[in-house]
Amino acid sequence: MAVRKLEHVSVMVKDMARSIEFYRTVLGMELLGTLDHQNGIKLAFLGFPGAGETLLELVEGYNDSLPAEGKVHHLAFTVDDIDAEIARIAGLGVTFIDPDITTLPNGAKYRFFYGPDGEWLELFQPAE
Repeated sequence: MAVRKLEHVSVMVKDMARSIEFYRTVLGMELLGTLDHQNGIKLAFLGFPGAGETLLELVEGYNDSLPAEGKVHHLAFTVDDIDAEIARIAGLGVTFIDPDITTLPNGAKYRFFYGPDGEWLELFQPAE
């Protein structure tokens, strides 16, 4: 199996600037980068200084109807070869959410699938 680590936890937010400031000020995280996704969705990636890894992905513009306790959108897992992992887990009977792999502007690739209780999980292959 080629899943290497937990890539990130994705949290949907209403106000990206406010959320970035919160995680920076309250938790001491640093902004590692931002990305404009499709359909007006904005992404921000945060990690802890010196860790060298993204731990938190903030998503703005996907769904503004958040419950009071917030909304974890998905858990992402880093893979070396997304095509091989998709083939492997397809053989295990998982149901995919996306019809195909999505490639981000930076070259990273991902595809979502459901966990056993309907939770969203993501296979993520970083850009080379």
